[in-house]
Amino acid sequence: MESPKIVLTGGGTAGHVSLNQAIIPPLSEKGYDVHYIGSKDGIEKKLIQDSFPGVPYHEIQSGKLRRYFSMKNFTDPFKVGAGVLQAYRTIRKLKPELIFSKGGFVSVPVALAGRMAGVPVLIHESDVTPGLANRLAMPFADHVFTVFPETVPHVKKAEATCSGPIIRPELFEGSKKEGLRLAGLSGSRPVLLVMGGSQGSAVLNDAVRSNLPELLQTHEVIHLCGKGHLDRDLEGLGGYAQFEYVTDGLKDLLKAADGVVSRAGSNSIFEFLALQIPMLLIPLSAEKSRGDQILNARLFLKAGFAEVLEEEKVSKESFREAVRSMTENTQRMILAMEQAEQPKTPEEMASLILQFASNA
Repeated sequence: MESPKIVLTGGGTAGHVSLNQAIIPPLSEKGYDVHYIGSKDGIEKKLIQDSFPGVPYHEIQSGKLRRYFSMKNFTDPFKVGAGVLQAYRTIRKLKPELIFSKGGFVSVPVALAGRMAGVPVLIHESDVTPGLANRLAMPFADHVFTVFPETVPHVKKAEATCSGPIIRPELFEGSKKEGLRLAGLSGSRPVLLVMGGSQGSAVLNDAVRSNLPELLQTHEVIHLCGKGHLDRDLEGLGGYAQFEYVTDGLKDLLKAADGVVSRAGSNSIFEFLALQIPMLLIPLSAEKSRGDQILNARLFLKAGFAEVLEEEKVSKESFREAVRSMTENTQRMILAMEQAEQPKTPEEMASLILQFASNA
């Protein structure tokens, strides 16, 4: 008897793929044949094919709606239209029990095609307010899962459930000893982990590097600076380790960290929370984003999990002071995090998703 199929989609950033990566194993263990629909050149293709080479990956065209003027705003709608047709043909051929979307612009044509094909469509929203891609896709959804309870009132055209955060179990398997070895650090001082995302952050990179002489007096620093942003002049500097991006060893670097400086994307900050790592969050400014990270950071500040430094206020001095404040408040933050609700496991999330399968 042929196994039932499920289609996952989502991409554009690692954050739009990580939950899908987490639920693929339990879905497979429950007897489902998992397929992935993504873009040809998006980060989701590499992440899925590297992690799960046995999961069939189906490419479609994908456009992007920008909040600024670009000539691509006139051509990308045609890509979206082509992507809908490609996704529709794939879905009709596969006949999946359901489609689960993590967001990103590649997910919009998949959600529309799923509705056209009569397949249940589920969407997951990580931020306090839905992103543009998810807002466009929600009219085609049967159900929306949210991380924050504050998000549910923003879902207008579908039923919604606050499922809470989902954390990849391998993140709890890190080794501090291996993390220090990977970074070439001694662990003799508190370790500060700086993460600017897969593409890096010029604001974080500049703030850290301008403060290195002072930071290295009190900390050792692991700096994930993003692709193409290594500073060769800093190679070999004692107590400082820089990487473009880390995948397999990330769990070990997180285990080695006594504090983390990061943007405020939902997936990352809930991982820090689950691992009980004190945070200094520097959310993307409203000028550079729709403000979702600002809302995420404020909620974590209110809960006592993090210090927050607004991007517009970042300077050499303000950054150094914010790191000092985070370090001084480490125990208070850890105590607050110990009292927080525990995240769901990927197995629990997979069970929630499969309740909506057409054969359930």
